[in-house]
Amino acid sequence: MNPLGLYEPGSSALHRLGAGWKFAGLLVFAVLAFVFSAPLPLGALVVGVAAGYLVARIPPRRCWQAARLVVPVAVVVFLLQWWMLSLDSAAVVGLRLLAAISAANLFTLTTRVDDLVSAVERGLRPTRRFGVRPERIGLLVGLSLQAIAALSTIAADTREAQKARSAERSLSAFALPFLVRTLRHADELGEALAARGVGDDEK
Repeated sequence: MNPLGLYEPGSSALHRLGAGWKFAGLLVFAVLAFVFSAPLPLGALVVGVAAGYLVARIPPRRCWQAARLVVPVAVVVFLLQWWMLSLDSAAVVGLRLLAAISAANLFTLTTRVDDLVSAVERGLRPTRRFGVRPERIGLLVGLSLQAIAALSTIAADTREAQKARSAERSLSAFALPFLVRTLRHADELGEALAARGVGDDEK
């Protein structure tokens, strides 16, 4: 199970809300996270995201899977900023990072990839007159989300195999298998797209 991303089935208000509205809300949230430059409003955003997880009734197991990846990153960034700048700057950067990543993860947990792709295509239909191809943009969005999920799964599987070989401290024992499996996944994805004729009309 991929700790970040992957739709978590549910019937909450967030699950039922249209993908387009959720995507627009995520963009507004991201803007606010980078506009605010004080710990208090950024802390309020983090609390708001936490409330969103409760509203969506995300299982504690999924919350823990996300937290064990996001929180250590935020802590490392916080300590580095504190060492190089100041405590206030560190708090701002750490809270901003925590709020943005947690909100993005909540979005993917409550939104099917197919629904998001359809929403993007519908929203971009008026741009056809300018030569934009909404179906290609939708495909790009869908592939990007699926790529994040696939890479996270590959990393988790590789880490488990590394532990089974008692090679937790070996960088090469993780990096080389991860690189090989990532390249293999990219080849398989390219073959699947080619089999569906993607790009044939541009040749």
